[in-house]
Amino acid sequence: MPYFENVSLPTEPKFEFLFEIEQQWERLLNVGMTPAGFGRGATYVETGVVRGPHLNGRVVPQSGADWAQFRPDKVLALDARYMLETDDGTLILIRNRGYLAGRAPDVLPRIQAWMFQNGPEVPFEDYYLRTCPTFEVAEGPYDWLMRTVIVGIGSRQKTGNTIRYFALL
Repeated sequence: MPYFENVSLPTEPKFEFLFEIEQQWERLLNVGMTPAGFGRGATYVETGVVRGPHLNGRVVPQSGADWAQFRPDKVLALDARYMLETDDGTLILIRNRGYLAGRAPDVLPRIQAWMFQNGPEVPFEDYYLRTCPTFEVAEGPYDWLMRTVIVGIGSRQKTGNTIRYFALL
């Protein structure tokens, strides 16, 4: 496990930056509205880069997707699974669950227009993109990922996301 200098107190959480994942998508499939009251889409991860003080590597192309749930309250419930490969060749499965929500009712339609209809870019301040990843990795130099609480703060790009990950110390 990386050495974390600080420790959270029950009344004062502390975080340390671990790494970021910049990913690009190529293909999108959309199930549409289901009888359960939500739509479902899949965005397939095509490429990506992992970089930071505690983890570096790449996203394994076509190793997974985000199976987002389009909820009636205009929130995307994210559920992504894909593989990372570190610079030393270690494979890591990441499962990233979280939310993409607008800070105003019109934001999610604006994001969809940006992505699919060449609309204007939506500023980071207009939306909330947060994740809580979990990891599966063989015993070794990265198994600390399987016993560390990590949160992600994401920013959208037209064909992908950049998510910065922080350990709760």
